[in-house]
Amino acid sequence: MFNFKEIISVSLILFSVIDILGSVPIIIDLRKKFGHVQSGKATIVSGVIMVIFLYLGESILNLFGIDINSFAVAGAIVMFLLGMEMILGRQFFRSDPDEMKSASIVPLAFPLIAGAGTMTTLVSLKAEFSTYNILVGIAVNLLFVYIVLKTCGWLERKIGTAGFNILRKVFGIVLLAIAIKIFKNHLLV
Repeated sequence: MFNFKEIISVSLILFSVIDILGSVPIIIDLRKKFGHVQSGKATIVSGVIMVIFLYLGESILNLFGIDINSFAVAGAIVMFLLGMEMILGRQFFRSDPDEMKSASIVPLAFPLIAGAGTMTTLVSLKAEFSTYNILVGIAVNLLFVYIVLKTCGWLERKIGTAGFNILRKVFGIVLLAIAIKIFKNHLLV
């Protein structure tokens, strides 16, 4: 049932897809825009999305007549816009006072943590690994996500404004590249 090698493999694959460390500048930016990001809420919602998608992902998408590729392209477009915000310093997602409570959900829990790439990966992992081992891999990643979300304020203080601005631009380009890769891989299928 539980296989340590599978758990390590799944954890590493999800870690690279979720890329929470690469999202630190985005998270810090969200904290500046909305004032506060609820780490626990974002982690729990991300976990719920991932587990639901692990079990029902293909069925949910089929219900709406959406294939995995279209879903991945839609997620890539949102990620692309977030990357453009980071690089250009322009705001595409406006800060509405009513939305301040949901910043932990959109765009943090979805699509940054449990986005199209993560969901597509979960469907792929299900074909290769035991569901129990995937669930443990999800839990390991959620623990790491929670720790990173909780320490973002500390990281921001250590990095400083100038360092944050440099990281924001660099990771904006990385986010654009990931978005374009997802877009390219799923659009041309």
